[in-house]
Amino acid sequence: MAKFDSKSFNPQAFGAYVERIPNVKKSELAGSGAVGGCENAKNALSGQTGSLYCRIPYSDRISGSTSQNNDGNTDIVSSGTSSYEQGLVVASRMDSWTERSFSRNITAGVDFMDAVAGQIGDYKQQVKQSILLSMLKGIFSMKTDGTDFKSEAAKEFIEKHTYDISANEGTESLVRADSLNRAVQKACGDNKSAFSLVIMHSEVATNLESLRLLKYLTHTDKDGITRDLAMGSWNGRTVLVDDGMPVTETKDGSVYTTYVLGRGSVILDNIGDFVPYEMSRDARTNGGEDTLYVRDRYICGVDGISFEKPESLTGSASNADLAEGGNWCIINDGFKTIPHKAIAIARIISKG
Repeated sequence: MAKFDSKSFNPQAFGAYVERIPNVKKSELAGSGAVGGCENAKNALSGQTGSLYCRIPYSDRISGSTSQNNDGNTDIVSSGTSSYEQGLVVASRMDSWTERSFSRNITAGVDFMDAVAGQIGDYKQQVKQSILLSMLKGIFSMKTDGTDFKSEAAKEFIEKHTYDISANEGTESLVRADSLNRAVQKACGDNKSAFSLVIMHSEVATNLESLRLLKYLTHTDKDGITRDLAMGSWNGRTVLVDDGMPVTETKDGSVYTTYVLGRGSVILDNIGDFVPYEMSRDARTNGGEDTLYVRDRYICGVDGISFEKPESLTGSASNADLAEGGNWCIINDGFKTIPHKAIAIARIISKG
């Protein structure tokens, strides 16, 4: 790799190198299938540098309830499906660092730009996780105080997709062996097998460790040293441990939120900025220093739930915009919403 030098910096080569650097957390998240992209939205937004929002068709699911008996004498009655639209928004992010931002973390014998690329990859994963948690906060904060069908649907979704044991006495308020299974069954019934990813606070993870229910994934580095990762497995689902998870302090102790996501439930895809990487040199500051700039654009959406862009949102969706419940609603055709069981997202609220 090149030196941290604006004259020799190749943004295309650096971007490709960042993508090639192994990132176990990124790989496991991709493997769970819970967080991914949407080709329709990507096609609508990626070719337009300044584009912020799009609406795409959302297909209703056909049902076995329309099956008809074939007695040889009866015409087939064609079944129709409702037409829906889903709103998706772009969250653009940017940052910059000078060489000294990285140097204190580099050990002897490690290529400097290798380490820079690795840290950029970790940084992007953290940014993506913060966007994801903001989106999840938003959909569980949808408006439920109205009398219209949208508010009623939001209320049903939040109630049915929340498994709250925090008010129980003693250890009954903590996650147990059956907590995950009960949460996903309450949310989606016989479609509970669709769930593939769990995101929890380390306090919840510690409780599961004590019960020997959580098995951590390990990573062996090039020197043969094996260490535990902040990722594991619980009842066959990938577990991501993140202390950025919601924690509410009450007079009876801390209350933790754990999210459970199904395959394809969240759309969070980096479609790239027009100038994703660049460097510039400031000859005056600190005797001369080079700065690396990074820009990304993420498509943000939730399967079964539409982001309704407010008029005040004109540039990029901030985490606060994504966390605002009033910006989300269950997908509908103007008269009715899709069934809540079609949305493979749930949460567990516990004291650990």
